[in-house]
Amino acid sequence: MNRIVLNPGKEQASLRFHPWIFSGAIKRIVNEQGVSVAVTDGEVVAVYDNKQQFLAIGQYHNNSIAVRIISFDEVAIDQNFWNKKISDAFTHRTNVGLTNNSSTNVYRLIHAEGDGLPGLIIDFYNGTAVVQSHSIGMHLAKSFIVEALKACYGKALNGVYDKSEDTLAKPIVAKYEVKNGLIWGETLTNEVTEHGHTFNVNWETGQKTGFFIDQRENRELLAQYAKGKSVLNTFCYSGGFSVYALKAGATLVHSVDSSAKAIELVNQNIALNFGANATIAHEAFAQDTFNFLSKATEKYDIIVLDPPAFAKHQDAKHQAVQGYKRLNGEALKYLKPGGLLFTFSCSQAVDKFTFNSTVLSAAIIAGRKVRVLHQLHQPVDHAYSIFHPEGEYLKGLVLQVD
Repeated sequence: MNRIVLNPGKEQASLRFHPWIFSGAIKRIVNEQGVSVAVTDGEVVAVYDNKQQFLAIGQYHNNSIAVRIISFDEVAIDQNFWNKKISDAFTHRTNVGLTNNSSTNVYRLIHAEGDGLPGLIIDFYNGTAVVQSHSIGMHLAKSFIVEALKACYGKALNGVYDKSEDTLAKPIVAKYEVKNGLIWGETLTNEVTEHGHTFNVNWETGQKTGFFIDQRENRELLAQYAKGKSVLNTFCYSGGFSVYALKAGATLVHSVDSSAKAIELVNQNIALNFGANATIAHEAFAQDTFNFLSKATEKYDIIVLDPPAFAKHQDAKHQAVQGYKRLNGEALKYLKPGGLLFTFSCSQAVDKFTFNSTVLSAAIIAGRKVRVLHQLHQPVDHAYSIFHPEGEYLKGLVLQVD
């Protein structure tokens, strides 16, 4: 195995179990005999400090993040390694009640750095595992991953769907002719159950892996407040918050998304849960949220703000903050006194303190008195490593607005 040798002092991050090695930390790349060599993107390499002490094993990529660590132990990266990684992740989900749950059959199995596999996402949808590689190393390990999934799930796994075409860098997609598609088995159903609610998941053309699993517990929390209330669900995508609110007895639910395809999916999920001809107080709007709010003629008891990431990189942070401030400020205008605002940010570049401060600024500008009822975050199957705080991407607040 070829070796990445770090500059003096650059080993500290690895000693603190941070899973990334940046290109600027690398002193040289050598083989086991110490002779300089070239390594290929995706190659498994060992990482050593300047004194030739072993630090970790990872996947190399000639990029800013040069090595993504997959083991801090000196082990063989073979099928047994991948089997154990997948099995350990499955055991964690079993211990928190997700893998054998009659009311929920959708969850995240692998959450990248949180499960010690940077660059890999696997979501389980009622028998289908949807895999997303975010790094060339994980893409090249795809056959190992599929075999590990089969060994872990046995007959409970019907198929494995690869959805990496949109998450890998374009040069990688072109070089390896990456295409989304089924890579093992078959798909028996696109319907999943979450807390007893039924959803049609479109992993072929839908956002992310097809469903925003990370809002599962926050949707359940909304249901606790929704009975007898009017609810506006913005950036609604497949209508998760809307279904929960209606099932809980909301008297009116408006679902808003700029995508017409998303609105079609919302209406499908409403029909799945209430019947195609159900007389429920729900209406979906294919409109931009800002435009919808600017033309709104009524106020709501509950408003949900769950926008896509406004900042995917640090250089977009300032613009994102302004976007969150404007969005929350507009929503606060349309909440009844005593109403609730469920507001979220999934921008990794915007930390919790910055997000909370931005919402505070919006409340000051709106002139509304606000109390924090809940601070929200990603669920247990999206756990992040304490050594990798960047993994805490989902932030949320439930505010009571007077």
